[in-house]
Amino acid sequence: MHKRLIATASAAALLAALAVSTGTAFASDDTPAAPRDQWMTVEQVKETFTKQGYDVRQVKVEDNGYEVYALDKDGKRFEADVDPVTGAVVKMEADD
Repeated sequence: MHKRLIATASAAALLAALAVSTGTAFASDDTPAAPRDQWMTVEQVKETFTKQGYDVRQVKVEDNGYEVYALDKDGKRFEADVDPVTGAVVKMEADD
């Protein structure tokens, strides 16, 4: 009985920890990764993609980073969500 109680308490604690960490992840999606004065400029983001061979059509400033709309080397359109401080691609998808 004692072991079962400990196992149940441990499982409950694990679920609570997962719920808190998941909530934190969702909250961070709506907030900037860093203060705006630490962000790369739109021109720096555009230059980063251009140096990699992409034809940048537009860079949009969003609440939590940048959205880059560009053509790849094969002329296919894509949209990329970009970390505003590092310029790293967070998410990329084809833009039909």
